[in-house]
Amino acid sequence: MTSPKRITRLDLWLDPIFDRMVAARADLQLSVAAARGDDAATLAALSRSHAYMVSAAKDELPPRWSVTAELIAQCPDLVCVASSGAGYDTVDVQACTAAGIAVVNQAGGNADSVAEHTYALLLAVRRRIVESHDRLRRDHGFTREQLMGHEIRGNTIGLVGLGQIGRRAARIAHGFGLRVVACDPYLPSEVIRAAGAEPVGLHDLLGQSDIVSLHCPLNAETRGMMNAAAFARMKPGSVFITTARGGIHDEAALYDALQAGHLSGAGLDVWQQEPPGNDAPLLQLPNVVGTYHTAGVTHEARRNVARSAAEQLLAMLDGRRPPNLVNPPAWPAALERIARLA
Repeated sequence: MTSPKRITRLDLWLDPIFDRMVAARADLQLSVAAARGDDAATLAALSRSHAYMVSAAKDELPPRWSVTAELIAQCPDLVCVASSGAGYDTVDVQACTAAGIAVVNQAGGNADSVAEHTYALLLAVRRRIVESHDRLRRDHGFTREQLMGHEIRGNTIGLVGLGQIGRRAARIAHGFGLRVVACDPYLPSEVIRAAGAEPVGLHDLLGQSDIVSLHCPLNAETRGMMNAAAFARMKPGSVFITTARGGIHDEAALYDALQAGHLSGAGLDVWQQEPPGNDAPLLQLPNVVGTYHTAGVTHEARRNVARSAAEQLLAMLDGRRPPNLVNPPAWPAALERIARLA
């Protein structure tokens, strides 16, 4: 009798559809290991696993369970890894490729939720919704005019990154009557235009946008990209929004730009440390609306992501190339290793 192929995930929250899809296959065995409290048992489960469903949340996943070269060395049978989101900050892709391990993400699974959240933040900032709510709970004798906000219709929104989330954000923008400009160094101008945006360079985007919204990955090119110089290039009175990744924007530089009055507000879903401390300087400003990396945390998005992860792991274990392969050069070696499992 053929031994089952073994999949491991940690006991962090995951939509139940993942477990149901794996359980429906008699040739698979799922282990749910403790993220904290029993490291020996968790390592034992991972060391026997062929597939690992790893959390993409770097500040929720204990570092020892990130897919590093050190962990890979202790998991000789591991052939495929699925990140629980569009990001894969918890996976050393280069180390996986060297070991013949295929890595997938779930790009697109939460794209609608994140794009919607972009405008939730934008409207909350421009219409001063959180300020109004807080004052209604706390104060008396103030006027509506003291909470006067701004329309967004007729503004220019600049989208930095035009992947699946950015393209949805562009479509939504037109419904609000916004002009859309976008920069994405990986896309030709005709593709950007087809998505409903005018292609521009980052320098021009910052200078002409009333709203700058980040939808790019965190990598060597984007880390620290929104620094003091970048914020200084933005239009006076403009708004900064990010649902991308902490580390792309310099939080201290953003604070200075807001305090100086150069920027009129910011909506932030991502932080250098997540969650940020209650005393984080940006959270003390009345023109900042902050959320806890929840743009993609909806029931619908989490279900989509869990289903996508299960589908891709099952496809790989069946020897089929998955749609969201992060490291294509690893696939031939991974496929050979998967074939040996059978």
